[in-house]
Amino acid sequence: METMDISLVDWSRWQFALTACYHWLFVPLTLGLGLIIAIMETKYVRSGDLFWKKNTQFWMRLFGVNFAIGVATGLILEFEFGTNWSNYSWFVGDIFGAPLAIEGIFAFFLEATFMAVMFFGWNKVSKHFHLFSTWMVALGANLSALWILVANAWMQNPVGMQFNPDMARNEMVNFWEVLFSQMAMFKFTHTVASSFMLGAAFVMGVSAWFLLKKREEKMAKSSMKIAVIVGFIATLGTVYTGDGSAYTVSQSQPMKLAAMEALYKGEKGAGLITLGLLNHDKQINDGKNPHLLKLEIPKMLSILAYRDVDAFVPGIEDLLNGSPEYGILSTAEKMRRGSVAIEQLRAYQQAKKDKDEKTLSALLPKFDRSSAEGNAFYQAYFQYFGYGFLKQAEDTVPNVPLVFYSFRLMILVGVFFILIFAYCIYLLFSKQNIQKHRYILYALIVGVPLAYLGSMLGWVVAEVGRQPWIIQNMMTTNVAVSNISLSSVQTTFWIFVVLFTTLLIAEIKIMLTQIQKGSKEEK
Repeated sequence: METMDISLVDWSRWQFALTACYHWLFVPLTLGLGLIIAIMETKYVRSGDLFWKKNTQFWMRLFGVNFAIGVATGLILEFEFGTNWSNYSWFVGDIFGAPLAIEGIFAFFLEATFMAVMFFGWNKVSKHFHLFSTWMVALGANLSALWILVANAWMQNPVGMQFNPDMARNEMVNFWEVLFSQMAMFKFTHTVASSFMLGAAFVMGVSAWFLLKKREEKMAKSSMKIAVIVGFIATLGTVYTGDGSAYTVSQSQPMKLAAMEALYKGEKGAGLITLGLLNHDKQINDGKNPHLLKLEIPKMLSILAYRDVDAFVPGIEDLLNGSPEYGILSTAEKMRRGSVAIEQLRAYQQAKKDKDEKTLSALLPKFDRSSAEGNAFYQAYFQYFGYGFLKQAEDTVPNVPLVFYSFRLMILVGVFFILIFAYCIYLLFSKQNIQKHRYILYALIVGVPLAYLGSMLGWVVAEVGRQPWIIQNMMTTNVAVSNISLSSVQTTFWIFVVLFTTLLIAEIKIMLTQIQKGSKEEK
């Protein structure tokens, strides 16, 4: 594997980021709104009240518009692994492709099968079968998310694999380890919980608009009562699973954690920064304070990261320079060991080409982790394979300001929703009239874009924070890109900008039209 021209890498990254960001505008609403409409239809079936049927159909129309456009962007996103990231697909396709295939064959077809019944089966199938179909669509959407997030989590913490030196690619040896890794489980639950929160915020915001306009008041208040409970529980779940996600990051991606806190020098009993302002003149190993201002909770970072109040949390400089006291190798040493692993692989491949059986028999055990020699080689050298492609140690440091500020803004969005959902529960389930609290209604409308912002910032932290790795410690982004012409990537980038923006505008316009129409029972 050879590194590609940096401009090609950057353009390929921008194209993938563009596609991913547009796609993620649709996914969380599909997950969150799917659950809420299933709950609403359950109330209709249990009560027999046609009001709940009309209510369900209104939100279902918005769900359908969002789902259709989300599918279009999602398909393009998956194709880009083959077109723009073919080296990556070759290196780990046997592992990464498995959850994506399961998602397509099982989860997506589950959604597609019951989607037609959900939208066109009113008065054509029994109420209970229609309700079953709606729940299956909601379940299918979440199962789709599961397999996609399992694939992403594996990139963050590659497990359950064996390297094949003959093919120079990784192969899956333990499917269950891939599926049930701590990283995968927390990434799935955190992402789904935050999506439920976003879906609830959407319903609350639209309902608030109706109340401000004094339209559809019964529908709006009834929808709010369901959404606010879903939203509050989901927000608490997001906080809990976010804590678990941070713990897994500390174990497998310490540089990302250090960037999230702009922690340059490691500390025992490290505090968690709640609000901070970075010193943008700060350079690695220059001795300057990285923070111009910070408010922190003492020792909280050590507790969250290692479940120990006095645990040492390594900083960026510790990870770069090494810290023998805490068993941390320097990045330069990891680069040396990674180069050894690469040279051993090249020697094996050359021996195979030359049909040098003696050399092959001597080198092959090093790549077999089931043997003592192979496991020792992995622990000493091969686990640092990706470091051998780095040009300098500082390349392992992500964009600290972007990760630091994104993390804090994401937390602030979460705090906003905990407070506003809690207050709305009080207003909606007491004798208070929420319509008299117009400032809350306006805040709920503002909460819709805020929910999208918080969701997107979570992905910024997750993906920017792990750079330069496309597979943690195993493969850098600059060697994963396809060897294609720069002009083709640039051309398709701008085509996608126009296409996705057009789709987004179309969705917003259709959504607003449907909201303006309000709830009308379908025949």
